[in-house]
Amino acid sequence: MIIDLLLREHRNIELLLAALQRELEIFERGVRPDYEVIRAIISYFEVYPELYHHPQEDLIFFKLKARDPDAAAIVGDLALEHQEVVDRLHHFARAIDAILADRELFRQDVGDIIRDFIVRERRHMMWEERDFFPAALKALSAQEWTQIASAVTDDGDPLFSETAAATSDALRAHILQLEQEAEAERSSVAFSSAKAGNP
Repeated sequence: MIIDLLLREHRNIELLLAALQRELEIFERGVRPDYEVIRAIISYFEVYPELYHHPQEDLIFFKLKARDPDAAAIVGDLALEHQEVVDRLHHFARAIDAILADRELFRQDVGDIIRDFIVRERRHMMWEERDFFPAALKALSAQEWTQIASAVTDDGDPLFSETAAATSDALRAHILQLEQEAEAERSSVAFSSAKAGNP
C-alpha cells in the first residue's frame, strides 16, 4: 500500500535526522562535526524527498482535495508545508556551505538552524501521519489509489518506482555508514587522547 511506503520513507528519514542530531550535538560541544556526513544528509534531502517523496504526497493530497474538500481543508496546506521544508533545507545548506567556505558565522546561529531543521522536519512528518494519511485512507477509493500508484514524474519516470526506492535505500545506507565511521574515528581519537593523559 502506498501509505505504507510513505511511512517507511518517514522511518528512513528519521534515521538520517538522528544521525544529523548526533553531528549537531558534537558541533554544540565545540568539536568539529563530520561535514561529509552533514553534506551527504543535505544531498539526500535535496534529491529524494524533493523529487519523489513530496510529489507522491502532493498527488495524494490533490486526489483528497478533489474527493473530500472538507477533509483536505482540515488537513491544511500541504503544498505550503512542503515549500517550507524546502526553504528550511536551503537555509540549512547555505549555513553549512558558509562554514565550509570559512565565512564567519556565530556557532549558536548555525546550531539553531540545524536544530530548527531537525525539529520541524519531525513535526512535519508527525502532522502527515496524524492528520493527512488517515484522511486520505478514509476518503480515497481503490481506483484512486491505483491511479496514484501509476503516476509518473515530470521526466516520465514512475513516481512510485523500485529503482528510486533502491537508490534512496543505498544512499541512506551509505550516509549511515559514513556516520558510523565518523563515530568510530572520534571514539578512537578520544581513547588515544585519554590514554596519553590529555583531556
